[in-house]
Amino acid sequence: MTVPGRVEAAHLLRSLDPPAWHVRHSCAVAEVAGWLAARTVARGVELDRRLTESAALLHDVDKALAPGDPLRGLPHGEGSAAWLVARGHSELAGPVATHPVTRLRDGDWFERWLVDARPEDRIVAYADKRAGQRLGPLDARFAQWRRRHPPTDDGRGGWNEAQLEAIRDRAGRLEAIVCAAAGVAPRDVRRLHWTASALRTAKRAE
Repeated sequence: MTVPGRVEAAHLLRSLDPPAWHVRHSCAVAEVAGWLAARTVARGVELDRRLTESAALLHDVDKALAPGDPLRGLPHGEGSAAWLVARGHSELAGPVATHPVTRLRDGDWFERWLVDARPEDRIVAYADKRAGQRLGPLDARFAQWRRRHPPTDDGRGGWNEAQLEAIRDRAGRLEAIVCAAAGVAPRDVRRLHWTASALRTAKRAE
């Protein structure tokens, strides 16, 4: 079992031949996570930057699986984790499995996770909530989810209005913890530009 480095993670992503939108999102999340991890380590917090960056780049691989792949039947995040475990990268399973915004619907789970999660797990989950195709504030990301999955009174759209407000509040609490650990305000979060080089190197080696 190994934690893949930047180029190996890029190779794993490319092996699925993901569409351009998938690559842009994965790279945005990985670069936000990489920046936050570097800032957090600089403040004396012990975490694995390599694990954080690779998990962030590969967090959505289940969305790129072939339609008939049985892992697509698993909940989002769990499918990505299972795919990585099958390839000998079980160290990435935790942050990958727990990153989806839908996990924040369960308040009891969130309270336990917020206390028990490693810094790597929190950073990957938060980076995904700051980056769609590019880095933006939490409110912009939630507006995007609202457009895609409009809340309904009965919750059949994925969540109702009260659930959406609770999810947004929990994301804000996650943001406060991650940014405090990194010593930055949310508005000052940036991207660490590393994915383009890793993807080019992976492509040349194929």
